[in-house]
Amino acid sequence: MPHYRDLKRRVRGLLTTEDWAARLSELDALPPRRLTGPLFSLLLDADEAVRWRAVAAFGRTIARLADSREPGEGLEAARIILRQCLWRLNEESGGVGWGVPEALGETLSRHRRLATEFHRVLASYVREPECGEGNCLDHVPLRRGVYWALGRLAQAFPDLLEREVPTLLAGLAEDDGACRGLAAWALGILKAGEAAPQLAALAGDPAEVVLFDAGALRRTTAGVLADEALGRLAGS
Repeated sequence: MPHYRDLKRRVRGLLTTEDWAARLSELDALPPRRLTGPLFSLLLDADEAVRWRAVAAFGRTIARLADSREPGEGLEAARIILRQCLWRLNEESGGVGWGVPEALGETLSRHRRLATEFHRVLASYVREPECGEGNCLDHVPLRRGVYWALGRLAQAFPDLLEREVPTLLAGLAEDDGACRGLAAWALGILKAGEAAPQLAALAGDPAEVVLFDAGALRRTTAGVLADEALGRLAGS
């Protein structure tokens, strides 16, 4: 069994290949618990593409851990990893939690049981403090990650995100343009008709947004994502 550094190097090498998505199945030969450390580390990689691909690999790995019947694995082992994710978003952890909201959202999008248990907590990180949960993140890049995670989860389980439409509507008024754009993207996926006036007001917003979708990175704007969301509403 490869040591941590060798395993991290091996996983990173896979994530840099053109056919990385198809090759993720190669990681299935390894115990998922051994992959979590390297994948957490790769969420901090200097290469933006590697970071996002590590998000995809993380979600796949933790979903596999949840479904495993091997000793020491299974649903509770996956819950422990997700609680570690939540801890990394806590100020008391002493870290920043780069990539953690995205990894959490990708994991939930791949496992309905975990999504049912954790999606409300995920959304609480961008709900305003007056909601009484005390989880609202001040750090803008982390908030962007949460909005992306909610959109990713909406792709997989839209019924679970219906209650979060008000949260996403509030996201359209965020000071940060990328947050606005990602909230618009998520609302379009949900085909939330009540968002139409605010989405229309967002048209032309030039704020840059980096969107990872269907395994590819795309650089666009909040206005374009709002227009696309309106198109989804019109087609629903």
